[in-house]
Amino acid sequence: MKQLLLLLCLVFGLALSACTGDNGKEMYETAKFEEVQNNKEHARELYEEILRKYPKSEYARQAEERLRALKEKK
Repeated sequence: MKQLLLLLCLVFGLALSACTGDNGKEMYETAKFEEVQNNKEHARELYEEILRKYPKSEYARQAEERLRALKEKK
C-alpha cells in the first residue's frame, strides 16, 4: 500500500511539473518587469530571446511591439 501511494505521488508530481510554466510568458513578464525597473538593456535582451525561442507565440508579437517602443524612447 505504501509503495502504491508513493508511486501515485510521484506520477502526480511529474504530471504537475510537466503542465506548469509557460516559458514564453514568464520571459515576457520578466522583460516587462525589467522595463519597470529601468533596466532597458536586459529587457531588450529578453524580448530578443523570446523572438528567437518562441517566434510563433503571442509573446513574440508582444515582444516585437515592446522592442519598437523601446527603440522609439531612445
